Amino acid sequence: MKKEILSAFSRVVLRPQGWSANLTAVSLSLIFATALLSFQKEFREYPGMEYTDFKLPSDYKQPAEFVFARMMYPNAPGRFGGFGRFGDWHQGSTNWTNDYPRADRHLLTAFRRLTRIDTRSVEQPVNLEDGDDVYNWPFLYAARGGSMWLTDEMVVKLRDYLDRGGFLILDDMWGDAEYEVCLQNVQRIFPGTSPTEVDDKDPVFHTVYDLDKRYQISGQWSLGSGVPYLYGGIVPHWQGIWDEKTGRMRMAVWVNNDTGDSWEWADDPLYPERYSALGIRLAVNHVMYAMTH
Repeated sequence: MKKEILSAFSRVVLRPQGWSANLTAVSLSLIFATALLSFQKEFREYPGMEYTDFKLPSDYKQPAEFVFARMMYPNAPGRFGGFGRFGDWHQGSTNWTNDYPRADRHLLTAFRRLTRIDTRSVEQPVNLEDGDDVYNWPFLYAARGGSMWLTDEMVVKLRDYLDRGGFLILDDMWGDAEYEVCLQNVQRIFPGTSPTEVDDKDPVFHTVYDLDKRYQISGQWSLGSGVPYLYGGIVPHWQGIWDEKTGRMRMAVWVNNDTGDSWEWADDPLYPERYSALGIRLAVNHVMYAMTH
């Protein structure tokens, strides 16, 4: 039943153009979002790489029509990010928790201010091993996409999820080595397919904000070093994987960008506003695209 709801969620809206049309499409899709609420797991929280006791908003138990889902995953061998406590990824504190939960909750605050989407104030960690639970969350975000290594069972389930209308963002990978790990995972999900650059005119850059002109989004870590990139990742890329039958983007790959940091540090006056401005707008556009295509 859950898989069928996600599949219907993706079919009910047919590529509307413009902000008003997008609102109409979102309204239609909420029929299915309401159905999903009856199946979704309750909110849960794990210790993060940087945060172990981040204050919950007072309304965190309040149901909503959109939830920002963060994908849990095992670490790739040898890809430990250089900091944090590392153990069983099922228990948090590993790479999937990078910037979590501060980045997620800042972004959701921005969603509530900048859009009319009824958004929950807290994120949802989603484990592909939890039966069919992933099908209850039409949008997934994975931090440190170059430090992830999916099991064979996860690969099969994620492929099915994306084929049925789910959407995934892989973010915060730097340099050739991390990108190669990400690419191997992507090609295991979709054999014979590689991410390609998203054209400036693609709808994902224009669903709410026009983002023809983009620039590298550096992390808070660059304030001390003065170097805006890591591991030789000088040139930023925004790539995607599309469904060949429908033309719908189903996966976004953000390379040589620390978009998660742009949400995490959006309230810090020392962190450059231009990074958060672009990072938040990118997220708004991609979520709106995922909900209307």
